[in-house]
Amino acid sequence: MNEDMMTEAERASIEADGAEIAAGERGKGVFHIHTLGCQMNVHDSERIAGVLEANGYVPATQEQIDSHDFDVIVLNTCAVRENAAERMYGTIGLFNRIKMQRPNLQIAVGGCMAQLDRETIAKRKPWVAAVFGTKNIEDLPRLLEQNRITDKPQVRVSDKLEEFPSDLPAARASRVSSWVAISVGCNNTCTFCIVPTTRGKEKDRRPGDVLAEIRRCVANGAKEVTLLGQNVNSYGYGIGDRYAFSKLLRACGDIEGLERVRFTSPHPAAFTDDVIAAMAETPNVMHQLHFPLQSGSDRILRAMRRSYRSAKFLDILGRIRAAMPDAQISTDIIVGFPGETEEDFQATLDVVRKARFSTAFMFIYSPRPGTPAASMPQIPRDVVQERFDRLVALQEEITQENMESFVGRDVEVMITGKLGKKDNDTHRVTGRERTGVLVHIGVPEGQPVPEIGDFVTVTVTHAGRHNLLADPDSAAGQTYSVRH
Repeated sequence: MNEDMMTEAERASIEADGAEIAAGERGKGVFHIHTLGCQMNVHDSERIAGVLEANGYVPATQEQIDSHDFDVIVLNTCAVRENAAERMYGTIGLFNRIKMQRPNLQIAVGGCMAQLDRETIAKRKPWVAAVFGTKNIEDLPRLLEQNRITDKPQVRVSDKLEEFPSDLPAARASRVSSWVAISVGCNNTCTFCIVPTTRGKEKDRRPGDVLAEIRRCVANGAKEVTLLGQNVNSYGYGIGDRYAFSKLLRACGDIEGLERVRFTSPHPAAFTDDVIAAMAETPNVMHQLHFPLQSGSDRILRAMRRSYRSAKFLDILGRIRAAMPDAQISTDIIVGFPGETEEDFQATLDVVRKARFSTAFMFIYSPRPGTPAASMPQIPRDVVQERFDRLVALQEEITQENMESFVGRDVEVMITGKLGKKDNDTHRVTGRERTGVLVHIGVPEGQPVPEIGDFVTVTVTHAGRHNLLADPDSAAGQTYSVRH
């Protein structure tokens, strides 16, 4: 999940979970990382932190972050969101205000926008100490050192991947949930997407390296891993093994102590029956799936260069649900892609009604410089906004019905955070049930308050818009049990 998609409770739980790494002495300097964008960026930020710590830097405590008492601040940028460049430069400007109060503060900019803008960042913002690309995380400490010597911006952006970020040291944000990248880059040519430019062609890690990292995570206390890739289910295609991803999922089932496995994001065109079977038959692989639709119009899918059509998408969805009736399936949808007509949009609404996604991440199309779609004729903003509002209303209705279907059911929740007390009486904790839905739990009087990483089985008593509640003050007979 990216930073913008996290709940406040989850952000708080990650901060609390990582509090044990709190800075004592300053070492070479105290650092703070500000992450924008997707799960891969979150994973990269853990590697940035690991590389800095391995080179003698110390992570900032929350108190130091609040008071801006740090020596290095790293902005890990995203190129996918709307107005990505403006957001990056605006954030760099805010960091410069801090630097005015702390002249020795070093500002570093990495991630996808750094990969794209390269020299421009240093020219426009000469107070930036270092600019490093998505393939140059390991170079950051050296760039900071050179900047201290020369007092000039240092730039290192490579187009060729020399070392997987996953091979670098990591400072995990959470001790119980770990991101594990299985590949980087993308071989698709979607006309709206900048990722192949910023991340390069797809390159897979060796299965043995992936499984070894997962085992290390479990040995260090992780109970859940999320496998990451731009297209996780095309893993292995480059070496001619189309079953590599399903084999990897099944191998995860043999790792002792690994309670939950998730993955994101697959591509619908490569979602084959062997992957469905591996999900359904491997007990620790969760029945949660992010399945990007983008559009329900075949004409628009063709213009997007998406290698499936709506009928195939719905057919695969049907096979998934036949194998896993409890699966929670989310999606991405772009509204207002160039050339989209009302008829095209109605086709999207029709697929959404049939698919009944648990939730959807819906976006108004915005052109990304350097992509083919950016040069296509654009649709007036007011037309797109009206369509977007209709889609949101439809999906919200479906999501609410889906959430209400959980009421009265027992669910197993892995605790990821504590919410404090309600009315100074009931302890409240939060986490996600097996299919990924967020659940806030009120601890019944006299029952133990679970710790982060514990598993709690509870009865769902209420459905919110985007989360569930298990309230101890509800009907008698509510289930509550804790497993460590």
